[in-house]
Amino acid sequence: MSTGRLAPSPTGAQHLGNARTYLLAYWSARSTGKKLILRIEDIDSPRVKSWAIQQAIDDLRWLGIDWDEGPDVGGPHSPYIQTERQSLYAEALERLIAANRVFPCNCSRQDIADAGSAPHFEHEGNIYPGTCASWQNGDPLPEAGTFSWRFRVKDHPIEIDDLVLGNQNCNPAAHLGAFPITQKNGSYSYHLACVVDDAAMGVSEVVRGDDLLPSAFRHIELADALELPRSHYAHVPLIKGPDGRRLAKRHGDTRLSLYREQGVAPETIVGWAAFTAGLTDTATPRSADEVVPLFAWSKLNRNAIVVHEQETTGWIRD
Repeated sequence: MSTGRLAPSPTGAQHLGNARTYLLAYWSARSTGKKLILRIEDIDSPRVKSWAIQQAIDDLRWLGIDWDEGPDVGGPHSPYIQTERQSLYAEALERLIAANRVFPCNCSRQDIADAGSAPHFEHEGNIYPGTCASWQNGDPLPEAGTFSWRFRVKDHPIEIDDLVLGNQNCNPAAHLGAFPITQKNGSYSYHLACVVDDAAMGVSEVVRGDDLLPSAFRHIELADALELPRSHYAHVPLIKGPDGRRLAKRHGDTRLSLYREQGVAPETIVGWAAFTAGLTDTATPRSADEVVPLFAWSKLNRNAIVVHEQETTGWIRD
Protein backbone atom coordinates (compact mmCIF):
# COMPACT_ATOMS: atom_id res chain seq x y z
CA MET A 1 0.00 0.00 0.00
CA SER A 2 1.30 3.48 -0.87
CA THR A 3 2.14 5.60 2.15
CA GLY A 4 2.59 9.30 2.84
CA ARG A 5 4.00 10.88 5.95
CA LEU A 6 3.89 13.83 8.30
CA ALA A 7 7.28 14.40 9.92
CA PRO A 8 7.37 17.36 12.32
CA SER A 9 10.64 18.17 14.04
CA PRO A 10 10.01 19.28 17.66
CA THR A 11 12.78 21.88 17.74
CA GLY A 12 10.22 24.62 18.30
CA ALA A 13 6.62 25.57 17.63
CA GLN A 14 4.96 24.62 14.35
CA HIS A 15 4.11 27.67 12.24
CA LEU A 16 2.06 28.76 9.25
CA GLY A 17 4.55 27.40 6.72
CA ASN A 18 4.59 24.00 8.42
CA ALA A 19 0.77 23.95 8.42
CA ARG A 20 0.58 24.45 4.65
CA THR A 21 3.07 21.64 3.97
CA TYR A 22 1.30 19.24 6.35
CA LEU A 23 -2.05 20.01 4.73
CA LEU A 24 -0.64 19.35 1.24
CA ALA A 25 0.75 16.01 2.43
CA TYR A 26 -2.61 15.18 4.02
CA TRP A 27 -4.63 16.15 0.94
CA SER A 28 -2.34 14.18 -1.37
CA ALA A 29 -2.56 11.04 0.77
CA ARG A 30 -6.30 11.17 1.36
CA SER A 31 -7.15 12.03 -2.26
CA THR A 32 -5.33 8.94 -3.54
CA GLY A 33 -6.13 6.43 -0.79
CA LYS A 34 -2.63 6.34 0.68
CA LYS A 35 -1.97 5.36 4.26
CA LEU A 36 -0.66 8.34 6.26
CA ILE A 37 1.79 8.05 9.14
CA LEU A 38 3.00 10.57 11.68
CA ARG A 39 6.67 10.36 12.62
CA ILE A 40 8.30 12.63 15.19
CA GLU A 41 11.79 13.55 13.95
CA ASP A 42 13.44 14.27 17.30
CA ILE A 43 16.88 12.92 16.42
CA ASP A 44 18.33 16.46 16.55
CA SER A 45 18.43 16.19 20.34
CA PRO A 46 20.31 19.37 21.37
CA ARG A 47 17.64 21.51 19.71
CA VAL A 48 14.58 19.44 20.63
CA LYS A 49 12.11 21.10 23.03
CA SER A 50 10.40 18.74 25.47
CA TRP A 51 7.02 20.44 25.04
CA ALA A 52 7.07 20.57 21.24
CA ILE A 53 6.06 16.95 20.49
CA GLN A 54 2.63 17.16 22.09
CA GLN A 55 2.13 20.67 20.76
CA ALA A 56 2.82 19.47 17.20
CA ILE A 57 0.27 16.67 17.64
CA ASP A 58 -2.27 19.16 19.02
CA ASP A 59 -1.63 21.55 16.11
CA LEU A 60 -2.20 18.84 13.53
CA ARG A 61 -5.41 17.66 15.20
CA TRP A 62 -6.60 21.28 15.42
CA LEU A 63 -6.09 21.72 11.66
CA GLY A 64 -8.29 18.68 11.06
CA ILE A 65 -5.44 16.39 10.02
CA ASP A 66 -5.53 12.76 11.12
CA TRP A 67 -3.21 9.84 10.46
CA ASP A 68 -3.38 6.07 10.37
CA GLU A 69 -0.23 5.18 12.31
CA GLY A 70 2.01 7.02 14.76
CA PRO A 71 1.83 8.88 18.08
CA ASP A 72 -1.69 9.38 19.40
CA VAL A 73 -2.61 6.16 17.60
CA GLY A 74 0.08 3.73 18.71
CA GLY A 75 0.57 5.31 22.14
CA PRO A 76 3.14 7.80 23.51
CA HIS A 77 6.04 5.35 23.09
CA SER A 78 5.18 4.27 19.58
CA PRO A 79 7.86 3.15 17.09
CA TYR A 80 7.28 6.38 15.19
CA ILE A 81 9.53 8.49 17.42
CA GLN A 82 13.07 8.60 16.04
CA THR A 83 14.95 8.60 19.33
CA GLU A 84 13.34 5.20 20.02
CA ARG A 85 14.66 3.79 16.74
CA GLN A 86 18.40 4.35 17.06
CA SER A 87 19.33 0.68 16.92
CA LEU A 88 18.11 0.68 13.30
CA TYR A 89 20.39 3.61 12.45
CA ALA A 90 23.34 1.90 14.13
CA GLU A 91 22.76 -1.20 12.03
CA ALA A 92 22.58 0.87 8.83
CA LEU A 93 25.83 2.65 9.73
CA GLU A 94 27.60 -0.66 10.26
CA ARG A 95 26.47 -1.81 6.83
CA LEU A 96 27.83 1.37 5.25
CA ILE A 97 31.16 1.00 7.07
CA ALA A 98 31.47 -2.62 5.91
CA ALA A 99 30.74 -1.56 2.32
CA ASN A 100 33.33 1.26 2.55
CA ARG A 101 30.67 3.83 1.71
CA VAL A 102 31.58 6.07 4.66
CA PHE A 103 34.77 7.46 6.18
CA PRO A 104 35.64 9.15 9.49
CA CYS A 105 36.16 12.89 9.18
CA ASN A 106 37.52 15.28 11.82
CA CYS A 107 37.26 18.44 9.68
CA SER A 108 35.50 21.45 11.15
CA ARG A 109 33.05 23.63 9.27
CA GLN A 110 35.75 26.27 9.09
CA ASP A 111 38.18 23.78 7.53
CA ILE A 112 35.64 23.07 4.80
CA ALA A 113 34.83 26.75 4.29
CA ASP A 114 38.54 27.57 3.99
CA ALA A 115 38.81 25.06 1.14
CA GLY A 116 36.45 27.33 -0.79
CA SER A 117 34.54 24.81 -2.94
CA ALA A 118 31.30 26.49 -3.96
CA PRO A 119 28.05 24.49 -3.75
CA HIS A 120 25.72 23.85 -6.67
CA PHE A 121 22.59 24.42 -4.59
CA GLU A 122 21.79 27.67 -2.82
CA HIS A 123 22.23 27.68 0.98
CA GLU A 124 23.99 24.31 0.95
CA GLY A 125 27.36 25.54 2.19
CA ASN A 126 30.71 24.57 0.78
CA ILE A 127 31.34 21.21 -0.85
CA TYR A 128 33.49 18.92 1.26
CA PRO A 129 37.03 18.98 -0.22
CA GLY A 130 37.81 15.30 0.43
CA THR A 131 40.44 15.88 3.11
CA CYS A 132 39.75 12.65 5.03
CA ALA A 133 38.29 10.58 2.19
CA SER A 134 41.39 8.42 1.67
CA TRP A 135 40.41 6.33 4.75
CA GLN A 136 39.43 2.77 3.87
CA ASN A 137 37.56 0.20 5.94
CA GLY A 138 40.12 -1.51 8.16
CA ASP A 139 42.32 1.56 8.63
CA PRO A 140 42.75 2.85 12.22
CA LEU A 141 39.96 5.09 13.49
CA PRO A 142 40.56 8.53 15.02
CA GLU A 143 39.86 8.95 18.73
CA ALA A 144 36.18 8.59 19.62
CA GLY A 145 34.38 11.92 19.82
CA THR A 146 36.73 13.63 17.36
CA PHE A 147 35.11 12.57 14.10
CA SER A 148 31.85 12.20 12.26
CA TRP A 149 31.08 9.60 9.61
CA ARG A 150 30.73 11.04 6.10
CA PHE A 151 28.99 9.28 3.25
CA ARG A 152 30.88 8.82 -0.02
CA VAL A 153 28.68 10.04 -2.86
CA LYS A 154 29.20 8.73 -6.37
CA ASP A 155 30.25 10.69 -9.42
CA HIS A 156 27.17 10.05 -11.53
CA PRO A 157 23.96 11.85 -12.52
CA ILE A 158 20.74 11.30 -10.57
CA GLU A 159 17.39 12.31 -11.98
CA ILE A 160 14.22 13.01 -9.99
CA ASP A 161 10.74 13.43 -11.43
CA ASP A 162 9.44 15.69 -8.69
CA LEU A 163 5.64 15.95 -8.39
CA VAL A 164 5.94 19.74 -8.06
CA LEU A 165 9.26 20.81 -9.59
CA GLY A 166 9.28 18.35 -12.47
CA ASN A 167 12.51 16.85 -13.77
CA GLN A 168 15.52 17.64 -11.56
CA ASN A 169 19.12 16.52 -12.09
CA CYS A 170 22.18 16.41 -9.87
CA ASN A 171 25.62 14.83 -9.79
CA PRO A 172 26.13 14.29 -6.04
CA ALA A 173 29.94 14.27 -6.24
CA ALA A 174 30.12 17.50 -8.25
CA HIS A 175 27.24 19.39 -6.71
CA LEU A 176 26.92 18.21 -3.09
CA GLY A 177 30.03 16.34 -1.93
CA ALA A 178 30.46 13.84 0.89
CA PHE A 179 28.04 14.60 3.71
CA PRO A 180 27.89 13.64 7.41
CA ILE A 181 25.52 10.92 8.57
CA THR A 182 26.59 11.19 12.22
CA GLN A 183 27.77 14.02 14.41
CA LYS A 184 31.07 13.94 16.29
CA ASN A 185 29.20 13.07 19.48
CA GLY A 186 27.95 9.90 17.78
CA SER A 187 24.34 10.96 17.23
CA TYR A 188 22.79 10.14 13.86
CA SER A 189 21.98 12.70 11.23
CA TYR A 190 18.61 13.59 9.77
CA HIS A 191 19.74 12.10 6.45
CA LEU A 192 20.44 8.59 7.75
CA ALA A 193 17.43 8.46 10.09
CA CYS A 194 15.06 9.74 7.42
CA VAL A 195 16.15 7.19 4.79
CA VAL A 196 16.07 4.24 7.20
CA ASP A 197 12.68 5.23 8.59
CA ASP A 198 11.04 5.97 5.24
CA ALA A 199 12.04 2.50 4.01
CA ALA A 200 11.00 0.73 7.22
CA MET A 201 7.63 2.49 7.24
CA GLY A 202 6.98 1.96 3.54
CA VAL A 203 6.86 5.67 2.77
CA SER A 204 6.40 6.08 -0.97
CA GLU A 205 5.64 9.83 -1.10
CA VAL A 206 7.62 12.56 0.68
CA VAL A 207 6.08 16.05 0.75
CA ARG A 208 8.32 18.82 2.10
CA GLY A 209 9.62 22.33 1.41
CA ASP A 210 11.58 22.96 -1.78
CA ASP A 211 14.60 24.10 0.25
CA LEU A 212 15.14 20.38 0.92
CA LEU A 213 15.50 19.40 -2.73
CA PRO A 214 19.27 18.77 -2.34
CA SER A 215 18.46 16.29 0.45
CA ALA A 216 16.46 14.20 -2.00
CA PHE A 217 19.62 13.42 -4.00
CA ARG A 218 21.49 12.57 -0.81
CA HIS A 219 18.66 10.31 0.31
CA ILE A 220 18.55 8.51 -3.01
CA GLU A 221 22.30 7.86 -2.75
CA LEU A 222 21.89 6.52 0.79
CA ALA A 223 18.87 4.39 -0.11
CA ASP A 224 20.73 2.85 -3.04
CA ALA A 225 23.80 2.12 -0.89
CA LEU A 226 21.61 0.40 1.71
CA GLU A 227 19.59 -1.39 -0.99
CA LEU A 228 16.39 0.30 0.17
CA PRO A 229 13.54 1.51 -2.05
CA ARG A 230 13.52 5.11 -3.22
CA SER A 231 10.62 7.41 -2.35
CA HIS A 232 8.83 9.79 -4.71
CA TYR A 233 9.16 13.48 -3.87
CA ALA A 234 6.99 16.58 -3.90
CA HIS A 235 8.99 19.68 -2.95
CA VAL A 236 6.49 22.47 -2.36
CA PRO A 237 7.15 26.23 -2.49
CA LEU A 238 8.22 27.88 0.74
CA ILE A 239 6.23 30.46 2.66
CA LYS A 240 8.17 33.74 2.73
CA GLY A 241 7.87 37.09 4.41
CA PRO A 242 7.39 40.41 2.56
CA ASP A 243 11.19 40.73 2.28
CA GLY A 244 11.36 37.55 0.19
CA ARG A 245 13.17 35.60 2.90
CA ARG A 246 11.95 32.34 4.38
CA LEU A 247 9.21 32.90 6.97
CA ALA A 248 10.77 33.34 10.43
CA LYS A 249 10.32 35.15 13.74
CA ARG A 250 11.55 38.39 12.17
CA HIS A 251 8.32 38.48 10.14
CA GLY A 252 6.04 38.21 13.17
CA ASP A 253 4.54 35.44 15.26
CA THR A 254 2.98 32.75 13.05
CA ARG A 255 2.89 29.91 15.60
CA LEU A 256 -0.16 27.71 15.18
CA SER A 257 -0.48 27.55 18.96
CA LEU A 258 -0.83 31.34 19.03
CA TYR A 259 -3.65 31.26 16.47
CA ARG A 260 -5.38 28.60 18.57
CA GLU A 261 -5.01 30.72 21.70
CA GLN A 262 -6.37 33.78 19.86
CA GLY A 263 -9.47 31.88 18.81
CA VAL A 264 -8.68 31.84 15.10
CA ALA A 265 -10.76 29.11 13.46
CA PRO A 266 -8.66 26.32 11.91
CA GLU A 267 -10.87 26.56 8.82
CA THR A 268 -9.40 30.02 8.23
CA ILE A 269 -5.87 28.61 8.04
CA VAL A 270 -7.04 25.68 5.88
CA GLY A 271 -8.89 28.00 3.46
CA TRP A 272 -5.81 30.21 3.15
CA ALA A 273 -3.59 27.17 2.51
CA ALA A 274 -5.92 25.79 -0.17
CA PHE A 275 -6.16 29.18 -1.90
CA THR A 276 -2.42 29.86 -1.89
CA ALA A 277 -1.83 26.33 -3.18
CA GLY A 278 -4.04 27.06 -6.20
CA LEU A 279 -6.69 24.51 -5.22
CA THR A 280 -9.49 27.05 -4.69
CA ASP A 281 -10.38 30.43 -6.19
CA THR A 282 -10.89 32.17 -2.86
CA ALA A 283 -9.56 31.87 0.68
CA THR A 284 -13.01 30.93 1.99
CA PRO A 285 -12.69 29.04 5.30
CA ARG A 286 -12.97 25.28 4.82
CA SER A 287 -12.32 22.12 6.79
CA ALA A 288 -9.29 20.04 5.83
CA ASP A 289 -11.50 17.21 4.55
CA GLU A 290 -13.49 19.58 2.31
CA VAL A 291 -10.34 20.22 0.27
CA VAL A 292 -9.46 16.54 -0.29
CA PRO A 293 -11.63 16.09 -3.43
CA LEU A 294 -10.21 19.34 -4.87
CA PHE A 295 -6.58 18.25 -4.62
CA ALA A 296 -4.29 17.45 -7.55
CA TRP A 297 -0.56 18.10 -7.86
CA SER A 298 -1.18 19.43 -11.37
CA LYS A 299 -3.12 22.36 -9.87
CA LEU A 300 -0.41 23.38 -7.42
CA ASN A 301 0.89 26.94 -7.48
CA ARG A 302 4.64 26.57 -8.09
CA ASN A 303 5.58 30.04 -6.81
CA ALA A 304 6.79 30.96 -3.33
CA ILE A 305 3.97 32.28 -1.15
CA VAL A 306 4.39 35.65 0.55
CA VAL A 307 2.69 36.08 3.91
CA HIS A 308 1.61 39.65 4.62
CA GLU A 309 1.25 41.52 7.89
CA GLN A 310 -2.33 40.39 8.56
CA GLU A 311 -1.28 36.75 8.64
CA THR A 312 1.87 37.32 10.68
CA THR A 313 0.09 39.32 13.38
CA GLY A 314 -2.99 37.10 13.59
CA TRP A 315 -6.16 36.89 11.48
CA ILE A 316 -8.81 39.49 12.14
CA ARG A 317 -11.79 37.84 13.74
CA ASP A 318 -15.48 38.81 13.64
